Amino acid sequence: MSQLNRRRFLKTSAAAASAVMAAPAIGRAGQSANDKLGVAIIGVNGRGGEHINEFLNDERTEIRVIVDVDEAVANRRCDDIEKKQGLRPKPVSDMRRAFEDSSIDLISTATPNHWHALTGIWAMQAGKDAYVEKPVCHNVYEGTALIAAARKYGRMCQVGTQCRSSKAVIEAVAFMRNGGIGEVKFARGLCYKRRKSIGQRGDYAIPANVNFDMWSGPATLTDPKCTREKFHYDWHWQRHYGNGDLGNQGPHQTDVARWGLGIDTHPSTILTYGGRLGYQVERNDPNYVDGGDTGNTEVSIYDYGDKCMVFETRGLSVDDSDDEELNTLFQSKSGNKVGVVFYGTEGTLVQVSYEHCLVFDKDMKVAKEFKGGGEHFKNFVSACQSRKVEDLNADVREGHLSAAVSHLGNISYYMGEENRVDVSDISAVLKDVKSLDDNEVTLQRTVKHLTKNGVELDKYKMSLGALLQFDPEKELFTNNDAANAMLTREYREPYVCPRADKV
Repeated sequence: MSQLNRRRFLKTSAAAASAVMAAPAIGRAGQSANDKLGVAIIGVNGRGGEHINEFLNDERTEIRVIVDVDEAVANRRCDDIEKKQGLRPKPVSDMRRAFEDSSIDLISTATPNHWHALTGIWAMQAGKDAYVEKPVCHNVYEGTALIAAARKYGRMCQVGTQCRSSKAVIEAVAFMRNGGIGEVKFARGLCYKRRKSIGQRGDYAIPANVNFDMWSGPATLTDPKCTREKFHYDWHWQRHYGNGDLGNQGPHQTDVARWGLGIDTHPSTILTYGGRLGYQVERNDPNYVDGGDTGNTEVSIYDYGDKCMVFETRGLSVDDSDDEELNTLFQSKSGNKVGVVFYGTEGTLVQVSYEHCLVFDKDMKVAKEFKGGGEHFKNFVSACQSRKVEDLNADVREGHLSAAVSHLGNISYYMGEENRVDVSDISAVLKDVKSLDDNEVTLQRTVKHLTKNGVELDKYKMSLGALLQFDPEKELFTNNDAANAMLTREYREPYVCPRADKV
């Protein structure tokens, strides 16, 4: 059975699986239906703090285990939680101890990206429901394996793409689907978000309290052990662990774009161009080598047949923008612009934040707006109680398809990373790339952005990625065997993420 056919089978069989899942997790440990659901939170140094707050504010749950490879962080979080809920959670460094704990009904994880999929799979194999941060996986095959695990073990698996629970976005998508801006076939995702250099590449010490072997988990151990000054968070910009901003911020916007366009599959053609540019200019050192190896400036083009998506990543300064159209749509000239623009035959709809969407008529006047947030974690807990996959606002399958957009775009970039070319060469290739965007206009807008940030493109050239053809059914590239190797990764025992047919 092909990968996508398997996913379709798994999706359509979800309702039938609900009957199998009718015996709720509450009760596994002899608890009554009135007891609180026991929660283990895994990875609590950064985003995990918000996970803690969400479960503390849900009277149906109780945080019983905190998992973090940094012992000092785990104990600090446990101390804080005890003050708020009375019970002090148990701090552990190995997540497997939480999975073995019969008092735990569900887990949530905000580990680095390279741990996301295996954490969710291990948890579900142990009979726990799982909330997994975006991107739900570090590579494409991990996403398919997560779906298979959720269905096989009858578990709820929610992805941290919280726009799926946003009142504003839900209503905006419904408005658009009902013809509010006419026919819509093209969407542009934006991550115009300043990201400074993570520092000179080098061999930096691992924090004393961190178990680096456990932190590395599925990733092979690196030598030097740490190539970034700031150990926590800046792993996002190293592909061994993270996925750059295309895979960090991107899954929020690609998910909204896919949802709004009604796309329920992978793209068939992908091309990315860009680079990690501008930091030499900022440091006034042409030989400066930043510690990151993901693109900070990228344009990714995705063809879905009759529909199209373009995602633009900009990590240099985005202040004082002179892009009149985007300034109007986002109602701001300076600062970050993170959202999605849908282009319809009768108007334009833009998601300007997680809780705000605007509709513009053909004259670029605001015609309607949608506001309001949502309760994404509470939606997950409710589904854990109902045992109905269809109650999840962001089921793992949706998270997989949206994360894959980022992974496929990054693969195109990585395959052409050393193919540094003149702008005219990119322009020539774009003429033959199928897209519903004006490829040349988007390219020149990108060039203008880089030039404004002092990047001399004849000196620091952009990379032109590989034009990739993808089979959505088989989840394989049809024109590049080397790219297929990047659909998964090299794992190390015992932290091996299984393939979908082996979960």
